[in-house]
Amino acid sequence: MEHKLPTLSYELGELEPYISKNTLEFHYGKHHQAYITNLNNLIKGTAFEDASMEDIVKHSEGGIFNNGAQVYNHTFYFEAFKPNGSAEPNGKLKEAIEDTFGSFDNFKAEFSKAGATLFGSGWVWLVVDTGGKLSIMKTKNAGNPLRDGFKPILTMDVWEHAYYLDTQNARPKYIENFWNIINWELVVKRFEE
Repeated sequence: MEHKLPTLSYELGELEPYISKNTLEFHYGKHHQAYITNLNNLIKGTAFEDASMEDIVKHSEGGIFNNGAQVYNHTFYFEAFKPNGSAEPNGKLKEAIEDTFGSFDNFKAEFSKAGATLFGSGWVWLVVDTGGKLSIMKTKNAGNPLRDGFKPILTMDVWEHAYYLDTQNARPKYIENFWNIINWELVVKRFEE
């Protein structure tokens, strides 16, 4: 099976001023595409040639894992954006966030702090365990919560290529911008599936 760059549900310039068209041209158009190209080349003739992305993330190692997880992580990240995103989730996810973190604002502060304090490159995730409990998880490099039995529902990329063209080394400004373009309807759907 050949993996392809997924089509975005928005135009590259529609996330401005929070994420620029220039950043998306590089981050989505070049970085994400490079992981897909590398993965397609690496899986030829292996047990992962016809595997799903989730199976690649859960069971592969080395270069196949690194590229496969980055394909999964980036797809998951870009899918959760929309122009003029909603301010916060509703329904059962909102209740679960309030039960776990005390309030949506507390969750937002904890998630943001996790992103600001992750040393080096990686990802911050809102995940659900097998009992339905929410938590925030940080992973290094291409790390993904699926490998630890968690279901991810939201992620923030804190590799420098996600924000350097827009905010240079100001990761906190990127994190602040992140909250303005979340498609909470999609995140709620992921939680309820």
